[in-house]
Amino acid sequence: MKKAIVAAAAAALLAGSVASFASGPVAQVGSGSAPASAPAAAPAASSDQTRWRPSADDRAALTDARIASLRAGLKLSADQEKLWPAVETALRGAAQDAAKRRAEMQQERRGADRGDAIARMRTQADMMTSRAADLTKIADAAEPLYKTLDDGQKHRLQILMRQNMPMGMQGPGKQGPGKHGNDGPGRG
Repeated sequence: MKKAIVAAAAAALLAGSVASFASGPVAQVGSGSAPASAPAAAPAASSDQTRWRPSADDRAALTDARIASLRAGLKLSADQEKLWPAVETALRGAAQDAAKRRAEMQQERRGADRGDAIARMRTQADMMTSRAADLTKIADAAEPLYKTLDDGQKHRLQILMRQNMPMGMQGPGKQGPGKHGNDGPGRG
């Protein structure tokens, strides 16, 4: 039972990084926080557009890089390499599904009528169901590989997945409120 829970947790962590594969961290233009290799964004059309918005090609390249970083960081053995293609396929499939959901959301936002609160809740519930299905696929694909990882590989996997998470989703105290409460350490 404990092994199943650990495998499920690892798969969930792995799946959590899929969201970041598709969206990646968003840097402020001109803030100096963008990576040196990030392409320069076109001047904003309005004051609303101060964030870099990755194109489909950017997202595909970032997905490739993040998947490659997971694989390289795990330093898989020859036997483990045989189990990797299923994981990669599941990750890529989830990234494609996330791109479709993102496009649907953008299309809905462009519509004049945003619907009522109940319609928006139903839309969010449908999207959560889709994400849950993707997470299940990743968990199913990753479980055989995860069972073969040694303790060092499992530790590196946690680190690699944390680095691939969007800012603010990296756990308590990383980018938001944590064990120090909502105001941060030493405040209040």
